[in-house]
Amino acid sequence: MLEIYGAYKVFNPGTVNEKVALDGVDFEMEDGDFVTVIGGNGAGKSTLLNAISGVWQLEGGTVVIDGVDVTKMPEYKRAKFLGRVFQDPMMGTAADMGIDENLALAIRRGNPRGLKWGITAKERSYFREELAKLELGLEDRLTSKVGLLSGGQRQAVTLLMATLQKPKLLLLDEHTAALDPKTAKKVLDLTEKIVGENNLTTIMITHNMTDAVKLGNRLIMMSEGKIVYDVKGEEKKNLTTGDLLRKFSVAAGHELDNDRMLLS
Repeated sequence: MLEIYGAYKVFNPGTVNEKVALDGVDFEMEDGDFVTVIGGNGAGKSTLLNAISGVWQLEGGTVVIDGVDVTKMPEYKRAKFLGRVFQDPMMGTAADMGIDENLALAIRRGNPRGLKWGITAKERSYFREELAKLELGLEDRLTSKVGLLSGGQRQAVTLLMATLQKPKLLLLDEHTAALDPKTAKKVLDLTEKIVGENNLTTIMITHNMTDAVKLGNRLIMMSEGKIVYDVKGEEKKNLTTGDLLRKFSVAAGHELDNDRMLLS
């Protein structure tokens, strides 16, 4: 479903602020894989997602999604392949529009637009059914403005928007980092449920080692723009956070010194 070969990305080349964010990354995902990505600040995690989605153009390497080479394809054209949820609950939705209007925009992404009535009765019924699955009572608040929702409710709606069309690839960029622990757990539980029920190929970036170990069928750790550890299958199932710390030290050649990851 995803093939990345020799991905190379550098910021501020030729200056004192030059930073190699991706240094020859090779990475493949099978259909239905749920990969958690962990690493310290500046490891290249978000740059990897931005390279996949087309926010950044690579200086070298290729990106292929479901057999289509998207390396030179602009971000708006790649959108038809992807669903994405950002760290900031304010991103990914239109705050001044209703929940139903946001969902309508999401379900029509990539389709031709006409002058038909905005939201049909059939669509509204479908939105209620899907919102009810979130178990947040939002099915009774269809016309509420998204900007009035709590951070957790908004992330749940954004997650639903990102998966309504069953994307080829779902990108989750630390989508629970801005939430309190209780709300973050609720959103993660919803994530696991939606991904599992729809067999979505998913990449989830996180700083939380416990979440990285618990979720998904595969884990990769990044450091200084490279993948330094890649584990899946039974080894992933039996992995502990202590194992992860030790593996990082061996693979990266130094101790983990990221407070946010250690405190998680």
